[in-house]
Amino acid sequence: MVRIAIIGDTHIPSRADEIPEWITEEVEAADHTIHVGDFDAAETLDEVRDLAGGELTAVTGNMDPHLDLPSVTTVERGGWGFVVTHGTGDVEGYEDRVAGVVRETAGDGPTVGVSGHTHQVLDAEVDGVRLLNPGSATGAAPAEAATMMVAEVDGGGLDVTVYKE
Repeated sequence: MVRIAIIGDTHIPSRADEIPEWITEEVEAADHTIHVGDFDAAETLDEVRDLAGGELTAVTGNMDPHLDLPSVTTVERGGWGFVVTHGTGDVEGYEDRVAGVVRETAGDGPTVGVSGHTHQVLDAEVDGVRLLNPGSATGAAPAEAATMMVAEVDGGGLDVTVYKE
């Protein structure tokens, strides 16, 4: 089984001071970590990279123009492809826009889209594309709580759990 921590929208230091300890523990315990952008600072990116032990896939968010990260990237773990993007843009049309990026980017085999930007947890299927949004790892507004997801890939299946505190 491969365990993937999915976090994003940390917004440190503009909207939060630190990543909650329970989230840092989940990231440290994971086999791989995906961050969907809006780190806010290079120091936050470095912290997440250290917590992930170098097993980090990350994209730039609209608050990260100074970070040298791609706007869209892919990673394969446990036979699944993960298309990662921030989802920057208007909230109206968000799901269709992200699903379009996933369709344009996905390779062969089972694929899931992972994005952020809205700070709202999402696990939905849009026109045949499964989309995941972990919310905000720090509970940055407009989120009401700190949230993250953990994806477990085992034998071709993908189970996703939302953690909230």
